[in-house]
Amino acid sequence: MVEGAARPGGSYSHAVVANGFIYVAGQGPAHPKTGVVPDAFAAQVRQTLENLQFVLRGTGASLADVVKVNTYLNDITHFAEYDAIYREFFPSEPPARTTIGCQLKSIQVEIDCVAVAPAAPAR
Repeated sequence: MVEGAARPGGSYSHAVVANGFIYVAGQGPAHPKTGVVPDAFAAQVRQTLENLQFVLRGTGASLADVVKVNTYLNDITHFAEYDAIYREFFPSEPPARTTIGCQLKSIQVEIDCVAVAPAAPAR
């Protein structure tokens, strides 16, 4: 678990480090301190990416270490709006990505990723 990250909605870890990679579980738009989910789609996307970033930092990584992203949108017609916000977080050399339209219960977006684990500092 990553201290201070949004509470998992089930029995899973925020992230697992294995074989040089960090596998981050699907993050949603709930604010980690308040649990509040914004109403607007754009605000949900931003909060979700901020939550993803927070979990990565908790493992010693950053968005620059991400190599694969999976995004789930409850309404694929919002793709262009999502993509514009996504580009703010991944401005150059974006990772490989899959975007899927699906049913989400009470949120409009969920994002998971795989990142390369930073090398341990030399001793």
